[in-house]
Amino acid sequence: MAMKKWTAALVTSAVTASLVAGCGGGGDASGDSGKKGEAQNSNLNATGFPIVKEPIKLTFFTGKAATTANNWNETVIWKEYAKMTNINVDFQLVPFDNLTEKRNLSLASGDYPDAFHTTRMTNTDLVKYGSQGTFIKLNDLIDKYAPNLKKILDADPSIRKGITMADGNIYAFPLIYDQQFTSALLGAKLWYKKDWLDALGMKEPTTLDEFYEYLKAVKNTDLNKNGKADEIGYGGVGYADLLNKLKGSFGLMNRGTAQPNVDMDPKTNELRFVPTAPEYKEMLQYVNKLTKEGLIEKEITTIKSNQFYAKGAEGVYGSMVTTSPYTLMKQTTYVGMPMLKGPNGQDKFTAIRSPLVQTGAFVITDKNKNPEATVRWMDYFYSEEGNKMFFMGIKDQSYTETADGKVQYTDEITKNPQGLTLEQAVVKYVTWPGGSYPGIVRQKFFAGAEALPESIEAAKKVEPNLIKDIWPPFSFTDAENEKLITLQNDIHTYVTEMETKFITGTIPFTEWDNYVATIKKMGVDEYLKIYKAGYDRYKK
Repeated sequence: MAMKKWTAALVTSAVTASLVAGCGGGGDASGDSGKKGEAQNSNLNATGFPIVKEPIKLTFFTGKAATTANNWNETVIWKEYAKMTNINVDFQLVPFDNLTEKRNLSLASGDYPDAFHTTRMTNTDLVKYGSQGTFIKLNDLIDKYAPNLKKILDADPSIRKGITMADGNIYAFPLIYDQQFTSALLGAKLWYKKDWLDALGMKEPTTLDEFYEYLKAVKNTDLNKNGKADEIGYGGVGYADLLNKLKGSFGLMNRGTAQPNVDMDPKTNELRFVPTAPEYKEMLQYVNKLTKEGLIEKEITTIKSNQFYAKGAEGVYGSMVTTSPYTLMKQTTYVGMPMLKGPNGQDKFTAIRSPLVQTGAFVITDKNKNPEATVRWMDYFYSEEGNKMFFMGIKDQSYTETADGKVQYTDEITKNPQGLTLEQAVVKYVTWPGGSYPGIVRQKFFAGAEALPESIEAAKKVEPNLIKDIWPPFSFTDAENEKLITLQNDIHTYVTEMETKFITGTIPFTEWDNYVATIKKMGVDEYLKIYKAGYDRYKK
């Protein structure tokens, strides 16, 4: 089969792409196209299945996680859904590793597909391509053809506010986590190895000092009894996950993870740039101590995810941040860490997402001749039945259902004869492993890592300490975005570089004031001013 035009466009040079940037604006497929758009859709059934009377074909540019199915066109759920809907989707998979580059080239070339699915569009992307008309407005289409999403937006106006851009338009279907599903809102958790803690005769850590003592004991004890000093206090991929879990212990990121670098300063009640706060320095000093004493994985800045999982499967880590030691490493003795109280008594758990996890999970382009049908295709997965299908697959093939409506995967998935993990076995049927998909995650149907008993238990431990006021991502105008992108690129890159240098000791903490002064020179006041505009719009 010949490669799609838009796929071929991905290999065009960046120079050519830049010459045609901004093409494809303002088609009739917009949600405000009125009678003309409806006339083009005489093939559409307004409700029920199939969605269209005569079959149609759509092409989706689709982000691919390493853990999801390799060919979505052959995955059971999408073959079955094509039969139900009369809509045949050609999923063109692009690995997350080079997703942004290929996505941008596709858009710049003017040869892009009917929709972008699981492609992590930022609010900046939505405003930019939405204002050009490349991404169609969905306000009216959602009202008319997306009853399931509309019901969620009506029930939680903060989500509607979060997906509405500064120009008043909605350009994307979001990824939402049900507010009741705390474990999913927490995502990856900080775990410790309980059998090692018991062997050491220690009690569960509840403070940063106790956590430090546990890591030290792990490093200095042959807990796996192999005669080697191979026990590692903490393991992970990069420092970011650990820092996010420790921020609450220092009173940082106190409005959740949607804006990790901006929160509310409790002293002034004004927006604060988190990485220059004195408490941030304290946190880096704590992690510097752990690093200096060899309590953290030595290769933490270079280790890849698959290497981390392989090492974790050997059972050498005393603690780690990950979604599930069980599903990813077949480790059964890890339990969730409680809230670790900080040096000044801070005990609010702040590493929690907004229920609006991703704004730009699915967008429809102006190339799409069937926007109404595409909206209906997408909306089904916000319903109970669609949610069940998306996560569980097909009844009596990948899951069974009891008379009272409880669902569970078949033994082929939970006790795979080839020894595959749950996430490896399930991708024959469904495509949710790896995340970033559009839809809603409900505990009732989600059988991934966050729904495991140990994950639910880990979430319960920190529930009493959870912050209540959680911000969604803010939306900015095109002009604000233009300024913010430049400021963020420079400031965030510098912060990340310096963070690692402070932690590893390459740069001493005597340089902290110079670091803060440099960030000020880079325009952090202007950065905060733009965030304030986004915050004010959100509060309205």
